[in-house]
Amino acid sequence: MPVNASRRAFLSTAALTFTLSALLFAGTAYAGKPVGSDEGASAEEKGGSDSTGIYAAAQITYSGSVTKDGSTGNVTSSDVNWTPPPCWYAPYLGAEDFKKKMSKDIESQMNAPGMGGHAGAALSELQRHYEDEYGWTDTPGYKDYNVDKDGEGMFWAAVENPNEPDILKRSSCNDLPFWVENGEAPPPQYEQAIRPEMLAALAYQHMQLPDTKVTLAPEAVTKVNLPTWAWLDKAVFDEVQATAAINAPGFNLQATTTAKPVALKLVPGTKDAETYPASGECAINADGSIGEPYAKGKADRTPPCGLKYLRSSGDGTFSLQATVTWEITWTGTGGAGGDLPNGTFGNEQAVTVQEIQAINR
Repeated sequence: MPVNASRRAFLSTAALTFTLSALLFAGTAYAGKPVGSDEGASAEEKGGSDSTGIYAAAQITYSGSVTKDGSTGNVTSSDVNWTPPPCWYAPYLGAEDFKKKMSKDIESQMNAPGMGGHAGAALSELQRHYEDEYGWTDTPGYKDYNVDKDGEGMFWAAVENPNEPDILKRSSCNDLPFWVENGEAPPPQYEQAIRPEMLAALAYQHMQLPDTKVTLAPEAVTKVNLPTWAWLDKAVFDEVQATAAINAPGFNLQATTTAKPVALKLVPGTKDAETYPASGECAINADGSIGEPYAKGKADRTPPCGLKYLRSSGDGTFSLQATVTWEITWTGTGGAGGDLPNGTFGNEQAVTVQEIQAINR
């Protein structure tokens, strides 16, 4: 018969927390740093598993313009309140493999020296949850780990985002592994179950944008009060895509995040300077380029994108910061899609500004 409310309350406190952290997350949470391919085109995040069966833990794979080692990319969100998911639930193991792993882990914990009291009771109830169809939480349990349904679904479990610095957020997916039939969506109460928009956010987190080194004329060394032209060619500066995908038996999701450059902002590195336009923000042209290349005969014109220094840099240089704003969108499985916060990425370039020497006769 189902357990009563007082037992549920007992098992939801410290004993259950101990059980989850000591037993479950050791096998279901992120197990190691993502490893990029030789070409640097993909990376993987894996749920750890001792199993060698066909129902191996699902992986998130990254492809396109992503970091080679699986670390956080170089995009900064324009929305300071936006963050990628710190953790999620994803397909973990099939019924047979899950039973082998859980049975082994529970037995090992129960036989550990000093195991007893609340922790021992929690382990016993955890075991009953997966062996007894009545369970011990607000949802039904599983008869014999659902082995009679092996191949028809998978147990889903928590995966931590290794790039999330806050350990409390990273470990906030603390529900017990739950069963999901192949082709079915996870129960609605599991709001952190992996879905296309989460994959899009993870692709955003791993995205690697090209360096933002603008072409200058004059290049590197300019003169006081001399307009300096700045531009980015479309040929070397175009939209960028990153894809995140997860695949398991009966379950396949993916999302592609696209970054399109829309503006360049110039910060001269000194208050004694002017920018063109005055805002310092150069819009993208119809052909996808930014600014306009300098050419002979344009010396008397004002550059559509550029700057003018009003004093010398002396024996040093000014640090010109060129930051590109990228418009971020995504598309995913099932026709899903939408917008993500704009991203920015920039570099600093050293500019020497010299006085124009004149001789009075």
